[in-house]
Amino acid sequence: MTPPAPSLQPPGGLPSGEPLLLTGRGSRLLGTNAAGGSARGVALSTASTLVVLAVVAAVFLLAPGSAAVRHTFFNPSDMWHSLIGDPAKGYYSVGAALWLNIRMFLAAEALILVLALVVAVIRQSPGPVLFPLRLAGTVYVDIFRGVPLILVIFAVGFGLPALQLSVVSTQNAAVYGVLALVLSYSAYVSEVYRAGLNAVHPSQVAAARSIGLRNWPALRYVILPQAIRTVIPPLLNDFISLQKDTALVSVLGSIEANRAAEIYSDTTFNYSSYTVAAILFLLLTIPLARFTDRLIARDRARRLAGGNG
Repeated sequence: MTPPAPSLQPPGGLPSGEPLLLTGRGSRLLGTNAAGGSARGVALSTASTLVVLAVVAAVFLLAPGSAAVRHTFFNPSDMWHSLIGDPAKGYYSVGAALWLNIRMFLAAEALILVLALVVAVIRQSPGPVLFPLRLAGTVYVDIFRGVPLILVIFAVGFGLPALQLSVVSTQNAAVYGVLALVLSYSAYVSEVYRAGLNAVHPSQVAAARSIGLRNWPALRYVILPQAIRTVIPPLLNDFISLQKDTALVSVLGSIEANRAAEIYSDTTFNYSSYTVAAILFLLLTIPLARFTDRLIARDRARRLAGGNG
């Protein structure tokens, strides 16, 4: 007797004609899919969100110390004055100081992308001749991934000026802060690059060799483009953290957003300036986070389409 053909129905009993939520084009945030129910999903999501926010607001407002917390952290007058600043009264604008965070972030990001790629390629390079470079790259990654960033900032920001060298020891605090960020984050990002390089199928290398490409041309024209496309989402996640960690440079004395908020707090004995700084950082990081989610979703859809094809 011929055995029955295996059923293609999923274990949960879902009819074969019903689309899976995995491949829907609806909003994953709202819990909707393209098969229908979008309006109902939006309504339920909105209602549940409003209920949760109302409960949180009620707990906060009815707490015994709510008035003191609102005055200390959410005072509208202090938030406004810390945002615009008043040097005559001894404090700086948190909004204007954020521009230094942005500049440090952009400079560090550009340098990290280059240095981390160099370290990753060196660590992936074959041959015994390059062993000293591979060893140096491994030691570098182990050290700067193991040492907390704040300690790296202290070491660079206070150690290099103490050397009393003509160029190295005469830079401002922001330059030392960017250097510390580059050294620390390049160790992490190089491992992201390595993961992307290792994710490229060996058949791609064999195909490059079959058309006459040597190691470095094959790496440049075949392997790296595929690896970089794969690691873009995790790289953006690292740069979200980098944007926030620029605030740590304030320990060297740079007047960036966090330091400006601290000066205002020390001057007026109110912490609303920290709330302003937090909101400004959120305005920078949330769009980048949503852009990262969009890239991840698009890459996932592309892979599913390729697999189904």
